[in-house]
Amino acid sequence: MLAGWAPPGAADCCRRFLAAALAAGLRPLLCGLPPCWVTARRAAGQWPSPGLWVPEAAETERLVQQAQRVQRTGVPLRRFIVCPQLARTVQRCLQDGTRPGPQPVLLECAPGPGILTRTLLNAGVRVVALESNSAFLPNLQSLENSLDGQLKVIYGDFFRLDPLVTGTLKPPAMYSDKLFETMGVAAVPWRADVPVKIFGILPQKKERNTLWRLLFALYECSSIYRYGRVELNIFISEKEYKVLTAKPGETRAYQALTVLWQVGCEIQLLHMEPWSSFVTNLKNGGLAVPKSTWLPNDHLCLVRLTPQQNLFTGGLKPTNSATFIFMVKQCLAKPKSRLTDRLNSWSLDNGGKLLRELEIPRNAEARNLYPEDYRRLFEALQNSSMFTETWFHDDVLESIRHINL
Repeated sequence: MLAGWAPPGAADCCRRFLAAALAAGLRPLLCGLPPCWVTARRAAGQWPSPGLWVPEAAETERLVQQAQRVQRTGVPLRRFIVCPQLARTVQRCLQDGTRPGPQPVLLECAPGPGILTRTLLNAGVRVVALESNSAFLPNLQSLENSLDGQLKVIYGDFFRLDPLVTGTLKPPAMYSDKLFETMGVAAVPWRADVPVKIFGILPQKKERNTLWRLLFALYECSSIYRYGRVELNIFISEKEYKVLTAKPGETRAYQALTVLWQVGCEIQLLHMEPWSSFVTNLKNGGLAVPKSTWLPNDHLCLVRLTPQQNLFTGGLKPTNSATFIFMVKQCLAKPKSRLTDRLNSWSLDNGGKLLRELEIPRNAEARNLYPEDYRRLFEALQNSSMFTETWFHDDVLESIRHINL
């Protein structure tokens, strides 16, 4: 008999057999179960597309306007993705370079109308949406209920995690351990793979403070970094992006923030988008683009910040990282000053000897050292008997660690 050929009536026999099996009570076992390929993909951390409808920009702007009408006064400025094309671009950026195997959960901060949320879900991403505006919650929760575990919605504000207060927190402020417990994410060793990806748009008013606070958390392995090398994918102003990626010698742009982020993370530019592509929650619908006279600031930049696996090798550790941060801040407080003068103020004229050992020119200015040179200098200071940490005053440390957002 030829392969694939069946005698006449075989198809009818199969249909009758299946009907009889269902009538015999197998229907409850067969109905409601996902196909085996769906189950396999979920087990591997991948989800099939739910085929969600993604509204056009005009409909999304209407949702933002509705939220504006009910929001209380004094709400911080927020920006939202409303264009489906931009949402697809961001989704591709977030999934770029994804390796085979189980994928980390993606925490979307302040999703608002949920255009990017729907786009990510359609791409098979498991999403946790952390929303602080109660006006957007019903729509997101309705979407959560229509899916089978691919989306989880949490009322909270990522940019108010772990506030420096005592007592009970008032939502949407929350603690990171509670957030990660709700997400179902456990801590992993520092050198392990990325446990969580985070996407968000930094608040404009406190953009610089937010970058500093995340930096302290990174070096001290506190807050979100207690759980491992959490990957940040954030939209920041073009001005701040230029600061993060500045090169030694660049006037104004090369700062302590530059050195510390470049030592701590791999910095990758994923996408640049004009400010006009985003919608704000301002009552008058304005864009509120911050002015900059000395650095370009025509775009928001989607930047990926992935902590370095080897950050805590050598002499740098979470326990002494605050000393390293303070050293860099002190050196670059006057970028044109000679490094040897700063070192001599700490070590009673032993700075020149240390620079010779590190093969750094004696007349080198603070702004001309590469980030890795600052790390080598710190490790040499830690290992040198000529230097003590008496120059590291507790009151100064407290003032820079507790940046109040």
